[in-house]
Amino acid sequence: MIKNTWTRTEIEKIYNLPMMELIFQGSTIHRQYHQTGEVQVCTLLSVKTGGCPEDCSYCPQAARYHTNVKVHKLLPVEEVLASAQEAKNEGSTRFCMGAAWREVRDNKDFDQVLEMVKGVNHIGMEVCCTLGMLTPEQATKLKDAGLYAYNHNLDTSEEFYDEVITTRNYGERLDTLENVRKAKISVCSGGIIGMGETDKDRIGMLLTLATLPEHPESVPVNALVPVEGTPLEDQEKVSIWEMVRMIATARIIMPKAMVRLSAGRVRMNTEEQALCFMAGANSIFAGDKLLTTPNPGTKSDREMFELLGLTPRESFKN
Repeated sequence: MIKNTWTRTEIEKIYNLPMMELIFQGSTIHRQYHQTGEVQVCTLLSVKTGGCPEDCSYCPQAARYHTNVKVHKLLPVEEVLASAQEAKNEGSTRFCMGAAWREVRDNKDFDQVLEMVKGVNHIGMEVCCTLGMLTPEQATKLKDAGLYAYNHNLDTSEEFYDEVITTRNYGERLDTLENVRKAKISVCSGGIIGMGETDKDRIGMLLTLATLPEHPESVPVNALVPVEGTPLEDQEKVSIWEMVRMIATARIIMPKAMVRLSAGRVRMNTEEQALCFMAGANSIFAGDKLLTTPNPGTKSDREMFELLGLTPRESFKN
Protein backbone atom coordinates (compact mmCIF):
# COMPACT_ATOMS: atom_id res chain seq x y z
CA MET A 1 0.00 0.00 0.00
CA ILE A 2 1.35 3.42 -0.97
CA LYS A 3 0.80 6.11 1.64
CA ASN A 4 2.37 9.41 2.68
CA THR A 5 1.05 9.34 6.24
CA TRP A 6 3.69 7.12 7.83
CA THR A 7 4.41 7.75 11.51
CA ARG A 8 7.77 7.41 13.21
CA THR A 9 6.38 4.55 15.31
CA GLU A 10 5.30 2.60 12.20
CA ILE A 11 8.67 3.04 10.50
CA GLU A 12 10.53 2.14 13.71
CA LYS A 13 8.56 -1.07 13.94
CA ILE A 14 9.52 -2.05 10.38
CA TYR A 15 13.15 -0.95 10.75
CA ASN A 16 13.57 -3.04 13.92
CA LEU A 17 12.07 -6.26 12.55
CA PRO A 18 14.24 -9.40 12.86
CA MET A 19 16.63 -9.34 9.89
CA MET A 20 15.25 -12.37 8.04
CA GLU A 21 11.66 -11.12 8.37
CA LEU A 22 12.70 -7.64 7.22
CA ILE A 23 14.43 -9.01 4.10
CA PHE A 24 11.42 -11.24 3.37
CA GLN A 25 8.97 -8.32 3.64
CA GLY A 26 11.21 -6.08 1.52
CA SER A 27 11.50 -8.78 -1.13
CA THR A 28 7.75 -9.48 -1.11
CA ILE A 29 6.83 -5.83 -1.63
CA HIS A 30 9.53 -5.49 -4.27
CA ARG A 31 7.90 -8.30 -6.29
CA GLN A 32 4.51 -6.60 -6.10
CA TYR A 33 5.73 -3.33 -7.63
CA HIS A 34 8.79 -4.20 -9.71
CA GLN A 35 10.13 -6.84 -12.04
CA THR A 36 12.49 -8.97 -9.96
CA GLY A 37 16.00 -9.28 -11.30
CA GLU A 38 15.70 -5.97 -13.16
CA VAL A 39 18.21 -3.36 -12.03
CA GLN A 40 18.61 0.16 -13.34
CA VAL A 41 22.22 0.91 -14.24
CA CYS A 42 23.15 4.57 -13.87
CA THR A 43 26.41 6.41 -14.53
CA LEU A 44 27.42 9.47 -12.53
CA LEU A 45 29.93 11.94 -13.97
CA SER A 46 31.45 14.90 -12.14
CA VAL A 47 31.13 17.71 -14.69
CA LYS A 48 32.62 20.32 -12.35
CA THR A 49 34.86 19.07 -9.54
CA GLY A 50 36.01 20.58 -6.23
CA GLY A 51 36.21 24.12 -4.94
CA CYS A 52 32.78 23.95 -3.27
CA PRO A 53 32.16 26.59 -0.54
CA GLU A 54 30.04 24.17 1.57
CA ASP A 55 31.38 22.34 4.66
CA CYS A 56 29.72 18.91 4.25
CA SER A 57 31.88 16.78 6.57
CA TYR A 58 31.89 13.75 4.25
CA CYS A 59 32.78 15.55 1.03
CA PRO A 60 36.27 15.69 -0.50
CA GLN A 61 35.08 18.44 -2.88
CA ALA A 62 34.72 21.07 -0.15
CA ALA A 63 37.34 23.79 -0.76
CA ARG A 64 38.14 24.05 2.97
CA TYR A 65 39.42 20.45 3.26
CA HIS A 66 42.81 19.25 2.04
CA THR A 67 42.08 16.14 0.00
CA ASN A 68 43.53 14.58 -3.15
CA VAL A 69 40.65 15.78 -5.33
CA LYS A 70 41.87 17.65 -8.39
CA VAL A 71 39.76 20.74 -8.95
CA HIS A 72 38.48 21.24 -12.50
CA LYS A 73 36.08 23.75 -14.00
CA LEU A 74 33.00 22.78 -15.96
CA LEU A 75 33.78 20.18 -18.64
CA PRO A 76 33.13 20.99 -22.32
CA VAL A 77 29.72 19.83 -23.60
CA GLU A 78 31.29 17.55 -26.24
CA GLU A 79 33.36 15.71 -23.61
CA VAL A 80 30.30 15.12 -21.42
CA LEU A 81 28.23 13.83 -24.35
CA ALA A 82 31.06 11.47 -25.36
CA SER A 83 31.05 10.09 -21.75
CA ALA A 84 27.26 9.67 -21.90
CA GLN A 85 27.49 7.74 -25.17
CA GLU A 86 30.21 5.53 -23.70
CA ALA A 87 28.05 4.89 -20.61
CA LYS A 88 25.11 3.94 -22.83
CA ASN A 89 27.34 1.56 -24.82
CA GLU A 90 28.35 -0.06 -21.50
CA GLY A 91 24.70 -0.66 -20.54
CA SER A 92 23.72 2.41 -18.49
CA THR A 93 20.24 3.81 -19.08
CA ARG A 94 20.44 6.86 -16.79
CA PHE A 95 23.23 9.44 -16.94
CA CYS A 96 23.69 11.76 -13.96
CA MET A 97 25.83 14.90 -14.04
CA GLY A 98 27.13 16.38 -10.81
CA ALA A 99 28.61 19.85 -10.28
CA ALA A 100 30.24 20.91 -7.01
CA TRP A 101 28.15 24.05 -6.56
CA ARG A 102 26.30 25.28 -3.48
CA GLU A 103 23.49 26.47 -5.71
CA VAL A 104 22.85 27.00 -9.41
CA ARG A 105 23.61 30.49 -10.68
CA ASP A 106 22.08 31.98 -13.81
CA ASN A 107 25.23 32.30 -15.87
CA LYS A 108 27.01 30.78 -18.86
CA ASP A 109 27.93 27.66 -16.85
CA PHE A 110 24.24 26.93 -16.26
CA ASP A 111 23.54 27.56 -19.96
CA GLN A 112 26.24 25.00 -20.73
CA VAL A 113 24.63 22.47 -18.38
CA LEU A 114 21.31 23.00 -20.18
CA GLU A 115 23.09 22.11 -23.45
CA MET A 116 24.46 18.96 -21.81
CA VAL A 117 20.95 18.00 -20.68
CA LYS A 118 19.58 18.44 -24.20
CA GLY A 119 22.45 16.40 -25.64
CA VAL A 120 22.12 13.45 -23.23
CA ASN A 121 18.37 13.43 -23.74
CA HIS A 122 18.97 13.25 -27.50
CA ILE A 123 21.17 10.15 -26.96
CA GLY A 124 18.10 8.42 -25.50
CA MET A 125 19.11 8.15 -21.85
CA GLU A 126 17.26 9.36 -18.77
CA VAL A 127 19.25 12.44 -17.79
CA CYS A 128 19.71 13.44 -14.16
CA CYS A 129 21.57 16.36 -12.55
CA THR A 130 22.80 17.16 -9.07
CA LEU A 131 23.87 20.81 -9.00
CA GLY A 132 22.97 22.03 -5.51
CA MET A 133 20.05 24.27 -4.63
CA LEU A 134 17.61 25.34 -7.38
CA THR A 135 15.06 28.12 -7.76
CA PRO A 136 11.65 27.34 -9.30
CA GLU A 137 12.70 29.16 -12.50
CA GLN A 138 15.91 27.14 -12.82
CA ALA A 139 13.99 23.91 -12.28
CA THR A 140 11.62 24.90 -15.11
CA LYS A 141 14.57 25.65 -17.43
CA LEU A 142 16.04 22.21 -16.71
CA LYS A 143 12.67 20.57 -17.35
CA ASP A 144 12.33 22.42 -20.66
CA ALA A 145 15.81 21.24 -21.67
CA GLY A 146 14.68 17.63 -21.16
CA LEU A 147 15.86 16.85 -17.62
CA TYR A 148 14.31 13.58 -16.39
CA ALA A 149 15.43 13.56 -12.74
CA TYR A 150 17.12 15.80 -10.18
CA ASN A 151 19.15 14.47 -7.27
CA HIS A 152 19.23 16.41 -4.01
CA ASN A 153 19.95 14.18 -1.02
CA LEU A 154 18.70 14.95 2.47
CA ASP A 155 21.89 13.22 3.72
CA THR A 156 20.52 12.49 7.22
CA SER A 157 17.76 13.45 9.66
CA GLU A 158 16.85 17.07 10.36
CA GLU A 159 18.01 16.61 13.98
CA PHE A 160 21.50 15.40 13.00
CA TYR A 161 21.96 17.65 9.97
CA ASP A 162 23.85 20.44 11.81
CA GLU A 163 26.43 17.89 12.96
CA VAL A 164 27.37 17.24 9.33
CA ILE A 165 26.70 20.53 7.50
CA THR A 166 26.47 24.13 8.77
CA THR A 167 26.60 26.13 5.52
CA ARG A 168 22.93 25.49 4.66
CA ASN A 169 19.90 24.19 6.51
CA TYR A 170 17.44 21.32 6.14
CA GLY A 171 14.62 23.59 5.04
CA GLU A 172 16.67 24.68 2.02
CA ARG A 173 17.02 21.03 1.01
CA LEU A 174 13.27 20.52 1.20
CA ASP A 175 12.61 23.76 -0.73
CA THR A 176 14.73 22.51 -3.64
CA LEU A 177 12.89 19.16 -3.64
CA GLU A 178 9.60 21.06 -3.80
CA ASN A 179 10.85 23.24 -6.68
CA VAL A 180 11.90 20.10 -8.56
CA ARG A 181 8.58 18.33 -7.94
CA LYS A 182 6.55 21.38 -9.00
CA ALA A 183 8.52 21.54 -12.27
CA LYS A 184 7.38 17.94 -12.87
CA ILE A 185 10.94 16.61 -12.73
CA SER A 186 11.42 13.20 -11.13
CA VAL A 187 12.82 13.56 -7.57
CA CYS A 188 15.89 11.57 -6.52
CA SER A 189 16.65 11.95 -2.80
CA GLY A 190 18.19 9.74 -0.15
CA GLY A 191 21.07 9.88 2.27
CA ILE A 192 24.30 8.56 3.73
CA ILE A 193 24.71 6.22 6.68
CA GLY A 194 27.88 5.84 8.73
CA MET A 195 28.45 9.52 9.60
CA GLY A 196 28.03 9.03 13.35
CA GLU A 197 24.23 9.20 13.30
CA THR A 198 21.96 6.91 15.35
CA ASP A 199 19.23 4.51 14.21
CA LYS A 200 16.81 7.23 15.30
CA ASP A 201 18.39 9.60 12.76
CA ARG A 202 18.20 7.00 9.99
CA ILE A 203 14.53 6.42 10.74
CA GLY A 204 14.00 10.22 10.84
CA MET A 205 15.44 10.64 7.36
CA LEU A 206 13.26 7.83 5.97
CA LEU A 207 10.23 9.38 7.68
CA THR A 208 10.87 12.74 5.97
CA LEU A 209 11.21 11.08 2.54
CA ALA A 210 8.16 8.83 3.00
CA THR A 211 5.90 11.73 4.08
CA LEU A 212 6.74 14.12 1.23
CA PRO A 213 3.65 14.99 -0.91
CA GLU A 214 4.90 12.33 -3.35
CA HIS A 215 7.51 9.69 -2.60
CA PRO A 216 10.80 10.29 -4.43
CA GLU A 217 10.99 8.28 -7.66
CA SER A 218 14.49 7.32 -6.60
CA VAL A 219 16.02 6.85 -3.12
CA PRO A 220 19.81 6.42 -3.01
CA VAL A 221 21.16 4.65 0.08
CA ASN A 222 24.85 5.50 0.47
CA ALA A 223 27.38 4.02 2.89
CA LEU A 224 29.98 6.61 3.84
CA VAL A 225 33.26 6.21 1.99
CA PRO A 226 35.66 8.02 4.39
CA VAL A 227 38.10 10.29 2.55
CA GLU A 228 41.42 11.40 4.01
CA GLY A 229 41.40 15.12 4.74
CA THR A 230 37.68 15.32 5.58
CA PRO A 231 36.32 15.53 9.16
CA LEU A 232 34.81 12.02 8.79
CA GLU A 233 38.02 10.34 7.58
CA ASP A 234 38.20 8.06 10.65
CA GLN A 235 34.60 6.82 10.65
CA GLU A 236 34.17 3.04 10.91
CA LYS A 237 32.86 1.12 7.94
CA VAL A 238 29.10 0.57 7.90
CA SER A 239 28.16 -3.11 8.18
CA ILE A 240 26.23 -4.85 5.42
CA TRP A 241 23.37 -5.44 7.86
CA GLU A 242 22.95 -1.71 8.41
CA MET A 243 22.73 -1.20 4.63
CA VAL A 244 20.23 -4.05 4.26
CA ARG A 245 18.10 -2.65 7.09
CA MET A 246 17.95 0.77 5.38
CA ILE A 247 17.25 -0.66 1.93
CA ALA A 248 14.49 -3.02 3.08
CA THR A 249 12.79 -0.33 5.17
CA ALA A 250 12.92 2.16 2.29
CA ARG A 251 11.46 -0.49 -0.04
CA ILE A 252 8.58 -1.30 2.32
CA ILE A 253 7.55 2.30 3.03
CA MET A 254 8.16 3.65 -0.52
CA PRO A 255 7.16 0.63 -2.65
CA LYS A 256 7.31 2.24 -6.10
CA ALA A 257 10.65 4.02 -5.63
CA MET A 258 13.86 2.92 -7.27
CA VAL A 259 16.01 2.11 -4.22
CA ARG A 260 19.61 2.74 -5.23
CA LEU A 261 22.52 0.81 -3.80
CA SER A 262 24.88 3.76 -4.15
CA ALA A 263 28.21 4.76 -2.53
CA GLY A 264 30.07 2.11 -0.57
CA ARG A 265 29.53 -0.70 -3.06
CA VAL A 266 33.26 -0.84 -3.75
CA ARG A 267 33.73 -2.25 -0.22
CA MET A 268 31.07 -4.95 -0.69
CA ASN A 269 31.54 -8.39 -2.17
CA THR A 270 29.01 -10.00 -4.52
CA GLU A 271 27.27 -11.87 -1.69
CA GLU A 272 26.71 -8.63 0.26
CA GLN A 273 25.34 -6.85 -2.80
CA ALA A 274 23.05 -9.83 -3.48
CA LEU A 275 21.54 -9.37 0.02
CA CYS A 276 20.83 -5.73 -0.85
CA PHE A 277 19.06 -6.76 -4.07
CA MET A 278 17.05 -9.37 -2.15
CA ALA A 279 16.03 -6.69 0.37
CA GLY A 280 14.66 -4.45 -2.36
CA ALA A 281 17.47 -2.50 -4.05
CA ASN A 282 16.94 -2.23 -7.80
CA SER A 283 19.44 0.32 -9.01
CA ILE A 284 23.21 0.81 -8.97
CA PHE A 285 25.74 3.31 -10.21
CA ALA A 286 28.18 1.79 -12.70
CA GLY A 287 31.66 2.95 -13.67
CA ASP A 288 34.89 3.12 -11.70
CA LYS A 289 34.04 6.44 -9.99
CA LEU A 290 31.10 7.97 -8.12
CA LEU A 291 31.93 11.64 -8.61
CA THR A 292 35.31 11.41 -6.82
CA THR A 293 35.07 8.21 -4.76
CA PRO A 294 35.92 4.71 -6.06
CA ASN A 295 33.25 2.35 -7.41
CA PRO A 296 33.37 -1.22 -8.79
CA GLY A 297 34.45 -1.46 -12.44
CA THR A 298 32.09 -2.31 -15.30
CA LYS A 299 33.64 -5.76 -15.78
CA SER A 300 32.99 -6.88 -12.19
CA ASP A 301 29.41 -5.56 -12.39
CA ARG A 302 28.83 -7.47 -15.61
CA GLU A 303 30.07 -10.65 -13.95
CA MET A 304 27.82 -10.02 -10.93
CA PHE A 305 24.76 -9.45 -13.15
CA GLU A 306 25.48 -12.70 -14.96
CA LEU A 307 25.99 -14.66 -11.74
CA LEU A 308 22.82 -13.31 -10.08
CA GLY A 309 20.68 -13.35 -13.24
CA LEU A 310 20.12 -9.58 -13.18
CA THR A 311 19.12 -7.59 -16.27
CA PRO A 312 19.45 -3.82 -16.85
CA ARG A 313 16.18 -1.87 -16.78
CA GLU A 314 15.48 0.11 -19.95
CA SER A 315 15.28 3.93 -20.05
CA PHE A 316 11.97 5.77 -19.54
CA LYS A 317 10.24 2.58 -18.37
CA ASN A 318 7.52 4.52 -16.55
